[in-house]
Amino acid sequence: MSATFIFPAASSSSSSYLSVVKHQTIRDTNTLTTNTIPSRRLDGGLSFTQHSHSTACVVDATRGPDFALQCNEATKERIRKLFHKVEFSVSSYDTAWVAMVPSPHSAKVPCFPECLHWVLHNQLEDGSWGLPHHQPLLLKDVLSSTLACVLALKRWGIGEQLISKGLRFIELNFASATDKDQYSPIGFDVIFPGMLEYAQHLSLKLHLESRVFNELLHKRAIQLTRSYDSSSLELNAYLAYVSEGMGELQDWKMVMKYQRKNGSLFNSPSTTAASLIHLHDSGCLDYLRGALKKFGNAVPTIYPINIHARLCMVDNLKKLGICRHFAVEIQNVLDETYRCWLQGEDEIFTSAGTCSMAFRILRGYGYNISSDPVAQFLEQEQCSGHLNDIYTMLDLYQALEMIIATDQPVSKKLNSSSLQSLIQRLSGEFYPPNGLTKQIHEQVDDVLKFPSHANLERVANRRNIKHYDVDNTRVLKTSYSSSNFGNKDFLTLAVEDFNLCQSIHRNELKQLERWLMQNRLDKLKFARERSAYCYFSAAATIFQPELSDARMSWAKNGVLTTVIDDFFDVGGSMEELNNLILLFKKYMFSFIFPLFLIFLGDFICVFLFKCLGLFGRWDVDVSTDCCSERVGIIFSALHSTISEIGDKASKWQARSVTRHITDIWLNLLNAMLREAEWARDMSVPTLDKYMANGYVSFALGPIVLPALYFVGPKLPDDVVKHPEYHSLFKLVSTCGRLLNDIRSFERESKDGKLNAVTLSVTHGNGRISEEAAIEGLSHRVEMQRKELLKLVLQREGSVVPSACKDLFWKMSKVLHQFYIKDDGFSSMGMANTVKAIIHEPITLNYLGDSKLITDYN
Repeated sequence: MSATFIFPAASSSSSSYLSVVKHQTIRDTNTLTTNTIPSRRLDGGLSFTQHSHSTACVVDATRGPDFALQCNEATKERIRKLFHKVEFSVSSYDTAWVAMVPSPHSAKVPCFPECLHWVLHNQLEDGSWGLPHHQPLLLKDVLSSTLACVLALKRWGIGEQLISKGLRFIELNFASATDKDQYSPIGFDVIFPGMLEYAQHLSLKLHLESRVFNELLHKRAIQLTRSYDSSSLELNAYLAYVSEGMGELQDWKMVMKYQRKNGSLFNSPSTTAASLIHLHDSGCLDYLRGALKKFGNAVPTIYPINIHARLCMVDNLKKLGICRHFAVEIQNVLDETYRCWLQGEDEIFTSAGTCSMAFRILRGYGYNISSDPVAQFLEQEQCSGHLNDIYTMLDLYQALEMIIATDQPVSKKLNSSSLQSLIQRLSGEFYPPNGLTKQIHEQVDDVLKFPSHANLERVANRRNIKHYDVDNTRVLKTSYSSSNFGNKDFLTLAVEDFNLCQSIHRNELKQLERWLMQNRLDKLKFARERSAYCYFSAAATIFQPELSDARMSWAKNGVLTTVIDDFFDVGGSMEELNNLILLFKKYMFSFIFPLFLIFLGDFICVFLFKCLGLFGRWDVDVSTDCCSERVGIIFSALHSTISEIGDKASKWQARSVTRHITDIWLNLLNAMLREAEWARDMSVPTLDKYMANGYVSFALGPIVLPALYFVGPKLPDDVVKHPEYHSLFKLVSTCGRLLNDIRSFERESKDGKLNAVTLSVTHGNGRISEEAAIEGLSHRVEMQRKELLKLVLQREGSVVPSACKDLFWKMSKVLHQFYIKDDGFSSMGMANTVKAIIHEPITLNYLGDSKLITDYN
């Protein structure tokens, strides 16, 4: 039979606050009840809720599109309002510690009686304190919050019945304190035993199982010994962060080294309150007074957190694929965060999580900021006691990804061990997955599995929708939630938007298939039928409804380049290839002849063209000028598609751009012919010569460049001819050519085709193995990709509009995704992904009152 540990009965010498509180005026302008704390707008736009989740608008399809649209707009409006306020759950734990702070004028009265009043009026029915309807895996958190509230009441000698109920709850659930399946708040193994010792000092009577109690003390002793014996800056910060569990063991002067400009310790009300109890400090006092001035009579577990909360909103809206609906609000957040970054705002630079997220988001939007602050966190591994928070570790990892991709000098300093250390810390070994952390672990798995440079936006959106947690309860020293972090409205809008875009995409794919049939491209048996893949690559990157013309241009030209690549590769004879190019050149004269008329006059122009034998011959007769039916099909498809896309693009740009599109195609045809001639003549060009032609023959020109005319900005002719424009195209095309050659070199070597890998080995004169060649070319891909991203993010001195530069980066992502495992078209996994993005809508089901789950058809 287990023994029990019984604290001695209450001492009669305990100070009583009962007589004082009757005569004390409690500031109670925002009385907080047991189940809810009213939200109110305060200075700085921060509001406070006990347990807030926005009511999502569930669309009833039977009520028609007008109702759906109205509901959608209402959802957007609720989200917009969140940009102007930060809603945070109250922390019973932190409020209790603030309630324990004595007045600087008398140790017998509380400094913050309003917090004590809150504790008196917010005990839950089961005797505990904490978030209502707390998760079953958070019993350690509830035990900690309940004990803190009991200590606050006992400290001031009031609320005997509440104390009894609280103690009873602790006794009944005490075994959970050592349950490995329960989620442990940061510092629980130090703080909870420390509070039990304080309870003993206050003569509280607790019937506790001695085995559990001794195990808690043993864990605490081990953790403190390890921390004392270490010179780690991280562990020193950790000991300061959990000060309320240290009591007389703490070096309070050491703790004050971590005081921030706002007077707090780690922006934690509980740590600040514990320090103020043991060491009077005006900065700590001002910080707590400021927090209560904002929130009334209770505090959150972390404050301030405005910047972090709003960045979380921006991050979530982008990851869910709905950020375009809040462009103005997001821009305001970015500009404000950038201002705070330049001013050295404490909230950013003292928090690894906030600093990492701010850096990643600002750099991703093209703001020119230094990565040094993030690098310092990574180098020192000093995250102010929060290093064990999985959200912080994920933010650091994603920031490091951005540094590696965009900041070569700094990335060299951060050796590979930094990356491996983060990967290890994010693994299940450090953060065992459970029901509470399921979604964040799924997010971590995605981030580790899919590098940012190979993550297609719409594919990532769908995964993020699946893993999005509307509750999004997070745990520091205690649990907290925020409607800015997790919100049904975010998820509802994301699903509605995804399904709306998907329905448009399905219709466009049907149009593409009709176009393919109308142009008889299905009759070309040598060609791979890849219309779904070509369209998917567009829909997965430029998915917005208003970009339909860009998608269709991308997809149609993608189909045509695939057909023509196969024609030059395996389907056509040299006669047919030359015939196709000759016909195309004739077609181009229809654009050249008007220019001659303008500059040379009718008579001279006609005379010259007759002498050259070209007059009247640009009007191609497919029935007589084509040497085969296949040439006729391909030329006709090229002719009609270029005309269609050229006409549409000219309207978008308010100038004629068809000539530019034909030039793009002619460059490609000539590059493909050159490779065919090399193969015919069994020539072995140098690698440089091969690549100078190969980046063009890879055939991204007709796919990406015409699509740029449809993404919004005007592209004047001088921009199209600018070196920056060509550099963007050459970089992404070079990446594509090398990725293709690395993945397909074994097959192409057997077929006797030219390839960058085989050429590297051939010209290496026996000094370069296939493995070394692949390693060298892979490094070249990495360097080209980094240079591309640098150009894409560059603002100062750039002439190509950001929306256009983004398209080059999106294509780079497509290439890296397609060539992760094979030659881009062979993976069954890719086929399933195409199906999920274009054909399978997302459905939402409600479970109970608040839990929202995502289901796939």
